[in-house]
Amino acid sequence: MEENNKYPQHNTALLEKELTPELVNSDPIVQEELPVVSPKAPKNRLKFPLILAGLGLGAIALGTVGHNYLQYASSHQSTDNATVVGHIHDISSRIPGTVTQVLVNDNQLVHKGQLLIKLDPQDYRVKVLETAAALENARSQASAAHSNISLASQTTRGKTTQAEGDINGAIAAISTANAAVKEAEAGIPAAQADVQLAEAGVSAAQSQVVQANANLGKAELDYRRYRDLYRTGAIARQQFDNAKTAYDVDVAQKTSALEGVAQAKAKLASSKVEIAQAQAKLSQAQENVVVAQAKLANTRGGLQQATANRQDTAAKRSQFIAAKAAIAQALASLKDAKTQLSYTYITAPTSGRIGRKNVEVGNQVTAGTPLMAIVDRDSWVVANFKETQLEKMHSHQSAEIELDTFPHHKFMGYVESMSPASGAQFALLPPDNATGNFTKVVQRIPVKIIFDQKSIQGYESRIVPGMSATVTVEVK
Repeated sequence: MEENNKYPQHNTALLEKELTPELVNSDPIVQEELPVVSPKAPKNRLKFPLILAGLGLGAIALGTVGHNYLQYASSHQSTDNATVVGHIHDISSRIPGTVTQVLVNDNQLVHKGQLLIKLDPQDYRVKVLETAAALENARSQASAAHSNISLASQTTRGKTTQAEGDINGAIAAISTANAAVKEAEAGIPAAQADVQLAEAGVSAAQSQVVQANANLGKAELDYRRYRDLYRTGAIARQQFDNAKTAYDVDVAQKTSALEGVAQAKAKLASSKVEIAQAQAKLSQAQENVVVAQAKLANTRGGLQQATANRQDTAAKRSQFIAAKAAIAQALASLKDAKTQLSYTYITAPTSGRIGRKNVEVGNQVTAGTPLMAIVDRDSWVVANFKETQLEKMHSHQSAEIELDTFPHHKFMGYVESMSPASGAQFALLPPDNATGNFTKVVQRIPVKIIFDQKSIQGYESRIVPGMSATVTVEVK
């Protein structure tokens, strides 16, 4: 073993280079210690330069690749923390009910407005009929209230007009009666003056009668004396005639005085009649005033009744307004009942494929119970880049998308937008950095990547939300 290790620092290539065939053949020690060299050993002398050349070319190629990678890495940002996202529409019932039909299956393609599920509509149809009947009842009440308003309004208007006319007539009658009273009251003093004047005339006429009686007595005595004297011839005929004439004159004066008394008494009686008539006229005028005032009070009562009827009309108008409000409420209830009935037909809100179907015929569902979901074809990628990768990234930059499902196909897209906050901020319990044990961690910002429609032709129905992706964005 020791003999075999005498030349540990020498290798076979060095021995092949330093020893010649003559030395090997003539030196027994060398022959004993060195291995036998193959006759083809001289050809191996060319391998070392070739190896060096290969290593040089490899270094050049590696340098080129490294340079290209550095150039690529400086203008591109990549992440494998990315998933395909799409619109997933949860389908639920808006009302409680019993499922009578399920018209779709799992993964089935449906179109917007297509009927998916039917609920038992019987209870909701009854509700529609009830609200329709309530609406008709409210309309009937409103019609009756409107008719009552018209009738009461016309009646009140007529009564009011009549009462106002009666009031005006009663006021005019009172004015006329008051004027008659004043006129009668003014006529009474004149009649009383006439009575006094007539009484004075009677007295004067009676005085004249007394005087005429005295004159007649004297004239009669003179007449009789002159008649006796004339018969005896003591006086002349002329004296007798003068005495007779004087006697006739006094008789005539007495007769005239008596007639004057009669006339004065007649005038007194007439004056008394006039004063009685004036007093009767006054009484009648005063009675007319009382009657007119009573009529005025009566007509005012009619006006008050008309005013009360007007208030009743206002009350009926309020009833009509309430009836119209009841109509509006009944219409709203009917509309709501019809809407509830329409909810027994559950339709697709958008086109897509059915997923997560968990409803069967006979199920009792409540409002908001998830029944199935519809996933539409509109999908995109949410790539969660590190915050240190976003310095040069902005909207409309081109992106390359690799889906794990399709490793042999590259999809193209572009940056649509970036999230306004990191993903941690939208967590249920965001991290509180204001603590004493804070450790800085690189955050990730979601970036929305939109597929180029041309690059996904033929894959539209195969790209579904949840697929894993690797995204590379060119950030030049």
